[in-house]
Amino acid sequence: MNVRRRLIPAAALSGVTALTLAATSACSSAGAAAGNTGKFDVVASFYPMAFLAEQIGGNYVHVTSLTQPGQEPHDLEISAKQTAQLQESDAVLYLKNLQPSVDDAVAQSEVRTKIDAASLTTLEEHGNEVGGHAAARDTTKGEESGGKDPHIWLDPVRYAEVAKGVGKAFEKADPKHADTYRKNTDALVKKLDDLNTQFAQGLKNTRSKVFITTHAAFGYLAERYGLTEEAINGLDPESEPSAARVRDLEKMAQADGVTTVFYETLVSDKTAQTIAKDANLRTDVLDPIEGITPKSRGTDYFSVQEANLKALQTALGTK
Repeated sequence: MNVRRRLIPAAALSGVTALTLAATSACSSAGAAAGNTGKFDVVASFYPMAFLAEQIGGNYVHVTSLTQPGQEPHDLEISAKQTAQLQESDAVLYLKNLQPSVDDAVAQSEVRTKIDAASLTTLEEHGNEVGGHAAARDTTKGEESGGKDPHIWLDPVRYAEVAKGVGKAFEKADPKHADTYRKNTDALVKKLDDLNTQFAQGLKNTRSKVFITTHAAFGYLAERYGLTEEAINGLDPESEPSAARVRDLEKMAQADGVTTVFYETLVSDKTAQTIAKDANLRTDVLDPIEGITPKSRGTDYFSVQEANLKALQTALGTK
């Protein structure tokens, strides 16, 4: 299943025609060059992939991103110029089925090393209710039938599995610097293991185990830490929830002691605000980390994940 959101107007996408930076790094570039830089040139599809490439590649890798900061990655449409730049790179790191235009461009390119993050871990089918007591229910019923959930980077354990696979791919493609890639991969995996421990301990004792989000981006995270994610819009945050779904969420919130409706910064919070107001709940940000912007509660993957943990602890009532 291609998890794809409604396309925003073409005028709003005018800035997407250039390869731009998804994270600030000395090894990254917002310029036009995606190849022939004298380094191992990697094109990443969006921020979570660019972050892996930068952390693992270090000074030996030049990373460009197809998705600019603040651009909703699902909406990305690859330009002819970007397709040509992709062709000049040494490797492409992407997440298949998240960005259809990227999938098409990669399939048609002759890039020597193609790394599909989705093939480096396991994906599950998620609907608009995931984890915890939802496991005993039919989660394929509701606003949408669900599909293969691509949001693997929000689970530190799965993200670490992807990191290991990316590291091995870099070692094979650029053996001259294999030792560095291996060392950097080990360091990154260690940090992700530590983050997993933070989440496991931080969410172990909470008053409630249920949280509401605008869309089902946090299913893997919920399953990992024994929580239940109730998503207003399933895997598509811009679909319209039915009146019945809204009523069910309001009843569930009262029954399960839910205090907060979470939304994300790159998508309108209108529905979240409406439900929160009707149910007398708070709103807060739970960031799917699809890109780092001035609105992000942190400067990189780890700091934003730590902010997510604090937000969940507050909403769930850490004991």
